[in-house]
Amino acid sequence: MRRPKTAFFDLSCCEGCQLQVVNSGELLLEIVNLVDIVEFREAISEKWDGELDVAFVEGSVTDEHAAERLRAIRARTKTLVALGSCATTGGVNGMKNAFDLTEVGRIVYGEDRRLFPTTATRALHQVVPVEYSIHGCPIYIPEFLAALKCLLSGIPYTVPDQAVCTECKRNENVCLYDRGVTCLGPVTRAGCNSWCVNNGNICYGCRGLVSNPNEKGMLQVLTAHGISLEHVVKKMEMYNRCREEGTERGR
Repeated sequence: MRRPKTAFFDLSCCEGCQLQVVNSGELLLEIVNLVDIVEFREAISEKWDGELDVAFVEGSVTDEHAAERLRAIRARTKTLVALGSCATTGGVNGMKNAFDLTEVGRIVYGEDRRLFPTTATRALHQVVPVEYSIHGCPIYIPEFLAALKCLLSGIPYTVPDQAVCTECKRNENVCLYDRGVTCLGPVTRAGCNSWCVNNGNICYGCRGLVSNPNEKGMLQVLTAHGISLEHVVKKMEMYNRCREEGTERGR
């Protein structure tokens, strides 16, 4: 059978999610056996101008040039996959949405700001239709493979919709709140196997909010440890500011 023609693209991002794919070791062999990668700036020099079966797009839309580029990719792609937090939720680039964009331009570019027009940061699905989303900053390779196999089988990939805490419990991690550290695991959607906490870090909420967060339980935890809700909301906005920017899907 013909392997699907597949490409990786990047908008505003650090390209860390693509590096995760390149650095996936033996799993990369499994990936290239499943798809025909025709463009991937991190890995090959070839370019592809034809139709695509699958496009993985990392990064968020931060100006009209990026929006036009994304629409052009969408127009020649059968299946578009938002790759990583910048693509799925707007990511850290969305933090600029909390400020006046003119002032942002002045601070960053000074008198040359007119040369760098900007827009409010948007996730991919706020600009074009997206078939699959793979969350995380960076992505978790086992989840990437699971989503890819669903895609190639023509079935949906269901992003886990329970809190990261459930994975932490399975991995027998000591709750970070009990160590006096604020963690966003109680309201962040799972699917990363509590990767950060397993390795001694906190959950930063990079995978976005669960659809039905246990607000009462979270408030009880915060109250018990003397942490304000405002503090947690500000932490959550580092990756999730764009969810407040209601732009029409498909525009």
